[in-house]
Amino acid sequence: KAFVMGVPTAIPYDVVQVGDLYGSVFELLSAKSFAKLLIADASLLDELAKDSVDILKTIHSTVLKPGELPDKKAEAIVWAEFCRDYLPAEVGEKLVLLMKEIPDTLNMLHGDYHIKNIMRQKDENLLIDMDTLSMGHPIFEFAAIYLAYVGFSCIDRNNVKEFLGITYEQGSAFWHATLKYYFGTEDAATLCDIENKAAVIGYARLLRRTVRKAKESEEYKARLLEYCVQALTDLVPQMDSLSF
Repeated sequence: KAFVMGVPTAIPYDVVQVGDLYGSVFELLSAKSFAKLLIADASLLDELAKDSVDILKTIHSTVLKPGELPDKKAEAIVWAEFCRDYLPAEVGEKLVLLMKEIPDTLNMLHGDYHIKNIMRQKDENLLIDMDTLSMGHPIFEFAAIYLAYVGFSCIDRNNVKEFLGITYEQGSAFWHATLKYYFGTEDAATLCDIENKAAVIGYARLLRRTVRKAKESEEYKARLLEYCVQALTDLVPQMDSLSF
């Protein structure tokens, strides 16, 4: 669907079945991920952030029909409702209300947008790993991007190194460059407001993931859960809206 609608991605041309499982067959790319390019040359960060935003805007400008892809807002409301058992009552209720009040838009979302999923083949940039494609307000995309570059490393700053191969400082710089180029501003207050909104949604997702799926030690999970609870307790009362 993304390819047909003009999103630059690897060409899909078959679906195969192996036993009870299914697989998608794509063209063979002779390409390097933005992560590998950045690891090889740190000076490319600004250029790669600009190119990343170009593709991101192409995705978000693709408007779908109702029901064409999974609804990210419906998923996010589940995260928020799960969080209520772990947050002060008034914070939990406000989080759910804020999530429900995010406008129902029909923008295409990638859902797992980061430098390992953007490839450069000669002079062309392509997007891969389209299995998380969904639809909804772009703030949900920014929540996932925030987690990839910053949020998942809130307890252990080495996480981004293990995940993307870059330092925490590079991840944070790439995140802030993404905001700057996407929104076309360097106004600190504006960008901080968007970051906080993305963080609220991101930490709601991370809280639920920590409780339900995290494979780390119990001590680490407890610290991560505590961090998410504190972040949401601090940020949610400041929010009038989670959209932009």
